[in-house]
Amino acid sequence: MTPIRILIVDDSSTTRLMLTRLLTRDPNIEVAATAADGLIALAKLEQSQPDLVLLDVEMPQLNGLETLRALRRQYPVLPVIMFSRLTKRGTAESVEALFLGADDYILKPDSSDALEQCVEQELLPRIRTLVELRARARLAVPTRSTNPDDSQRTLAAKAAISLRTGSAAARVEVVTIAASTGGPAVLATVLAALPSDLKTPVLIVQHISVGFTAALADRLSQRTGLVVKEAAADLPLDAAQVWIAAAGHHLELARNPAGVSLRLHQEPPEHSCRPAADVLFRSAAEVFGPAVLGVVLTGMGVDGLSGSQAIVDAGGRVIVQDEASSVVWGMAGSVARAGLADAMLTPVRVGRMIRQRLSEPGSRESH
Repeated sequence: MTPIRILIVDDSSTTRLMLTRLLTRDPNIEVAATAADGLIALAKLEQSQPDLVLLDVEMPQLNGLETLRALRRQYPVLPVIMFSRLTKRGTAESVEALFLGADDYILKPDSSDALEQCVEQELLPRIRTLVELRARARLAVPTRSTNPDDSQRTLAAKAAISLRTGSAAARVEVVTIAASTGGPAVLATVLAALPSDLKTPVLIVQHISVGFTAALADRLSQRTGLVVKEAAADLPLDAAQVWIAAAGHHLELARNPAGVSLRLHQEPPEHSCRPAADVLFRSAAEVFGPAVLGVVLTGMGVDGLSGSQAIVDAGGRVIVQDEASSVVWGMAGSVARAGLADAMLTPVRVGRMIRQRLSEPGSRESH
């Protein structure tokens, strides 16, 4: 097996040395080069030919965001993982990096023991997954299509997977969205297609580290013009347009005499996730029955699968992002392969379909 070549970009020489030592314990990992700032990293890219870049956010000369912008102009599909400590500035910049094309981010621990655990449990698995996915994408052969949103991978998926057909869809009273790796940029595209005077509540589970949800909500608000907020316990569902589950807490809907409210709790993770989309989707199906529209976007794993089944069993509908436009077609792919999806679409078309469903007679947007 050809080793995975990593370019480590971090202004701390200690961090660079420790990461090199820990990563290369894996015989299939090779540190192709290291760089103390973005300028040095950009100069080393062509010579080192890495399979993935591990990029710090706060650096002198050229910071992580500036480096990422320059890198993406020349290497649009090279996997990049942001690796930064949880500071106010670092948090905001890490979230912005996800919108600029970073594939993922991981919080940089403060201690050497915690760094070793982080490399083994978080960093190495994500490196392997992202590099493998990019390798598969390079092997995909393009095909001609009259539809510019289609690709060979999408067409193959459509041929292999039967989409749901049946009775007319019920009115939509709530939209639930699940996303993980690659999700923030896709969420911005999907939400931007929705009405600016949105009346139907939208609830989102985005797998993200604790401390990042509020910054993500703020950035989505700026990019979409919608009111996007971090979910808080016991608030009425209609108090804002779009809610994002707080990292570290499951988000559920609960019906009470006053209406429907948000419920947060810290029961055990599902699929190693808290929040988990399955928890939100199941509660939405229980509260709203056939009036739920579920959406599953890019992400690793199968979170959202059992929740989508609950929505379908209650008479609701589910749409998923297609494989070609996904950073990782894990969550959406599991729903599609289970035969639970009404449609597989690019992010732009996902947003358009949600808007179309919300405007149908009987839905809140049509009033």
